[in-house]
Amino acid sequence: MGLGLQEEEEFDQMKLRSLLFVPADSEKKFAKAQESRADGLILDLEDAVAPDRKAIARDMLGNIIAARPDRNWSLWVRVNALDTGLTLSDLSAIVKPGLDGIMVPKSNGAADIQRIGHYLDALEVRAGMARGTVKIIVVATETPVAMFNLGSYSPPHERLAGLTWGAEDLGAVIGSVTNKQSDGEWTQTYRIVRSMCLFAAAAADVARIDTLYADFRDEAGLASSCEASRQDGFTGRIAIHPDQVDTINRCFSPSDADLTQARRIIAAFESQPGIGTIGIDGKMYDIPHLKLAHRIVSAAG
Repeated sequence: MGLGLQEEEEFDQMKLRSLLFVPADSEKKFAKAQESRADGLILDLEDAVAPDRKAIARDMLGNIIAARPDRNWSLWVRVNALDTGLTLSDLSAIVKPGLDGIMVPKSNGAADIQRIGHYLDALEVRAGMARGTVKIIVVATETPVAMFNLGSYSPPHERLAGLTWGAEDLGAVIGSVTNKQSDGEWTQTYRIVRSMCLFAAAAADVARIDTLYADFRDEAGLASSCEASRQDGFTGRIAIHPDQVDTINRCFSPSDADLTQARRIIAAFESQPGIGTIGIDGKMYDIPHLKLAHRIVSAAG
């Protein structure tokens, strides 16, 4: 039994395994980032750009986006948060053909995305772009009030492509001394934050993107962290250095064994239309397993 049209559409999503941050005002780092195998590049207008270079960075970004080079990665821009008063200026400079999406930091909930969506509606018309072209990834856990509004992302805004979380900005607001235990694991507070973001993204049926791994020289630690992340249900991860991309891609791609089993499950259901439960090698599989199998096959490209 195949999935219905609506369920199939769930799997027709932009690939977001690895998203590499790049300062928006550094042509050198952007050139290097393009050589990585990241699924998407996030050109950062927020934390990576000093206040007196924001306008320069916007102009540089406008030229980069307008150039629209041949590429096999999606192009995103992290804009400044709404409470800075800079968001609309950012969007006015970057919404043009070639932009795939934006990342919204310090969102307090879906109402912020609704507001930004209205900005994008008008700016897409000005740029001659189809309505809804520019997608949105939200950093959904950077303010205290955001934690109480995670459920507001479901049902999702039509532009919503993914949710991710962050620890540093939230920590500065709530006054936590550290977000890591002595063994390097997240403290209880941040384990809750991470899990709530995961649940919110799953409820909205959008990409579940884990936060960055700060030590970009620790490949083994990154791999171990990514394996745990994927086991928990995350579908991708933020990278802060090109050297992290290959590890992230590998960890968030199905293994050959996973892919083979997923295809067996799909084929078994398709061979017996109308059956809700089926046995393979002595183990029973039902519709949730079928949906997961389709996700695994989709993740493989």
